[in-house]
Amino acid sequence: RFCVPLLLAALPAMATGEEMPPALQDSWGDFWLFRFFINAAGYASIVIPGFLLIQYFKRRNYLETGRGICFPVIKSCVFGSEVKPVHPEDGSLPPRVEPAEPSTARQVLKLLFCAAGLQASYLTWGVLQERVMTRTYGATETDPGEKFKDSQFLVFMNRILAFTVAGLYCALTKQPRHGAAMYKYSFASLSNILSSWCQYEALKYISFPTQVLAKASKVIPVMMMGKLVSHKSYEYWEYLTAALISVGVSMFLLSSAPNRHVSTVTTFSGVVLLAGYIVFDSFTSNWQDALFSYKMSPVQMMFGVNVFSCLFTVGSLLEQGALLESVHFMARHSEFTAHAVLLSVCSACGQLFIFCTINHFGAAVFTIIMTLRQAFAILLSCFIYGHTVTVVGGLGIAVVFVALFLRVYARSRMKKRSKKLPAGETPVQKV
Repeated sequence: RFCVPLLLAALPAMATGEEMPPALQDSWGDFWLFRFFINAAGYASIVIPGFLLIQYFKRRNYLETGRGICFPVIKSCVFGSEVKPVHPEDGSLPPRVEPAEPSTARQVLKLLFCAAGLQASYLTWGVLQERVMTRTYGATETDPGEKFKDSQFLVFMNRILAFTVAGLYCALTKQPRHGAAMYKYSFASLSNILSSWCQYEALKYISFPTQVLAKASKVIPVMMMGKLVSHKSYEYWEYLTAALISVGVSMFLLSSAPNRHVSTVTTFSGVVLLAGYIVFDSFTSNWQDALFSYKMSPVQMMFGVNVFSCLFTVGSLLEQGALLESVHFMARHSEFTAHAVLLSVCSACGQLFIFCTINHFGAAVFTIIMTLRQAFAILLSCFIYGHTVTVVGGLGIAVVFVALFLRVYARSRMKKRSKKLPAGETPVQKV
């Protein structure tokens, strides 16, 4: 029975005609495909019973017949409250939902604030992530030290802090009445965990240029997923500007790639993992965008998603016996504990800005900001360390700014045209 997972895990190496790295040959349990199935089995042990319970309560018509002390909890988790989703075309919306003549400058400032928060949180998070995953702890003159390998425990650490912060904030401040059924957050939570796992694993199998091209081109898959998940409609100029931004960022990043040390080559495994990361990440942002159709705050979204993220990760860690092992690693290395806590703080702050950005500007705008983050990181490195920007890189920057200008200009034209529409007509839904 051990031959099947071993054969499946060996397929990527056979497909590329390359020998597997020695580090991956230590144990057949180290193969990414086997570990993916192990993690998926852990998540399924929570998802499947939950799904069966939800179907049971719906078939029993529990909302009308249920009684007892558990009724409010089951109602909130399975059915939600009676608050209906908020749609732009709903004529029952109060007039205060759309402020009178919102100033463009105010919207620009809000967008800049969200973008700056995302840049600061995730640039710091990226530096800490590289330190935790690539360096050793406890190294001495006689002992080379040991590396921390369980990325799922880091995901759990990030989510538990974000869950605590969001829960305290919701408890201490007045929040809108919550209308969505709690189980709907589990979809975004599960896809978010899987995208994070695929991103960590892909770094072992892909080259730097491949990673850059995939992440810089993520805007188009996010828009495609928006049509599939939220049934959104996009104008031709939105696809055009998204493509131009992807091309421009790719040109700038790839022009700086020769200075980087390429530690791995691109393999079939890396391409599959990268594709999984893009698909899961695109689904996450669009599903969260769809959930905001209910009347909820970004902090409520953060709380709901992280409840299930903590449940999934801690369940999987306990089933694999990795939770105690990671806690023992923290006890042995206080420096790792400090890094893990700082990593969690940056992740929690970043999540606040993520939900705020998606709530106000949509999933595609959020993806554009995160795509530009990579260019900002290299541009900052050029200013600090005196690296030169090539002609191709400068042209890529120009393409990005032209695309952003076209996007702002086209959006303003669409807003002016929508104001001139007769009563009863609605413009095409925008991101």
